[in-house]
Amino acid sequence: MLRRLISKLKKSPTSSDTSLQVIARKEHGISRDHISENAIKVLYRLKKAGYEAYLVGGGVRDLLLGMHPKDFDVATNASPEQVNKLFRNSRLIGRRFRLVHVVYGRDVIEVATLRGHHENAQGKQQSKKSDSGMLLRDNVYGTIDEDAVRRDFTINALYYDIKDFSVRSYAGGMQDLKRKKIRLIGDPETRYREDPVRMLRAVRFAGKLDFQIANETSTPIYELAPLLQDIPAARLFDEVSKLFLAGHAEKTFALMQEYRLFEQLFPHTQQCLEANPFYEKLIIQALINSDERIAQGKTLTPAFLYAVFLWPCVLETQKTLEQQGIPAAPAYHQATSQVLQNQQAHTAIPKRFSEVIRHIWDSQRRLEKRVKKHLESILTHPKFRAAYDFLLLREQAGEELAGAGKWWTKYQKENEHLIVQAKQQARERRKPRNDRRPRRRQPNN
Repeated sequence: MLRRLISKLKKSPTSSDTSLQVIARKEHGISRDHISENAIKVLYRLKKAGYEAYLVGGGVRDLLLGMHPKDFDVATNASPEQVNKLFRNSRLIGRRFRLVHVVYGRDVIEVATLRGHHENAQGKQQSKKSDSGMLLRDNVYGTIDEDAVRRDFTINALYYDIKDFSVRSYAGGMQDLKRKKIRLIGDPETRYREDPVRMLRAVRFAGKLDFQIANETSTPIYELAPLLQDIPAARLFDEVSKLFLAGHAEKTFALMQEYRLFEQLFPHTQQCLEANPFYEKLIIQALINSDERIAQGKTLTPAFLYAVFLWPCVLETQKTLEQQGIPAAPAYHQATSQVLQNQQAHTAIPKRFSEVIRHIWDSQRRLEKRVKKHLESILTHPKFRAAYDFLLLREQAGEELAGAGKWWTKYQKENEHLIVQAKQQARERRKPRNDRRPRRRQPNN
């Protein structure tokens, strides 16, 4: 279907080409049956209220490629306040980029107002740039044609119109889907300066879709990669999760290394990788394992990958501290704290994850020593599995641990009843107590 459609689009795309192609319902393969029911609800309610409503970006792209997207974003000419008023189950978010989240249980539909040109902005509340050209505020609203020019990549300048079920393709987006090309809309250097995270997005899409990044889009990355240091660390934590928890981590890591982007996010880790080949082997094996887990439908916490990425830093920092005369155990604990603290400046790690990272690291010595009186408490700890997987990973990467991984595998099988019992006790502790006496209401005076 896509191949037949592309043959009708004769014009070759360029980075400055923002021409429109409208693909009728019968000429594309998108079915409403493949779109989230909640996204359909949002689209139809906006339409019924008299607003334009489009499914936009990655959801449309992935549907055209025959994939099954999990997230669906909506674009409309209604303002964020109008959308918020239309949906009782919604909330306004963001200052830099005002959005509305329409919430259906765990499913969140993101609704954005169509963006316009910044020369039409009325004051700093709508538009603001840093001295380097980075957008600090982007709340200028406009038409769908203006919004399309503002999109980052051509393959994201795709709009599914709920009014007639057509697809509107701008800037040669459909052609680039066919050519498997990642191409920025507009001048690449300007677009990267507006938002340096676009460099990470280019790599992420290339890894996920197995596409090539166009030369004019990739070339500026080498020079502009340090601009990522200007991005808030909290935002970069989210971007790292998207990069490495989507099932294409091994390939994404290779691209991050090729364009020298990984060192912007994990500078100390990169230094360790260049000093010791074992560390790179450890990370690559972890990413292979992660991709396999996701392919099997299993979950993966960011804490585990961060534990892997930062483990070389812990070991190297510990060595340095020991060389300064600090004993091994205090040096190790000081190293873990120092490494986590330093990383916060690059990718802010939420406390719920940093605590898991610490447990994974701290458990390694106990897993290696296998002190008899501690075995049961280690095995029944809620985070034992993560620490055990980390131990196996170290052995997989070639580290000699005196057979600790094999020993713990056997011990688990022999004491499976302890694990089941511990999980049951944990469930009992989480149950709400119904035996509490109701609070007495205070009489009104």
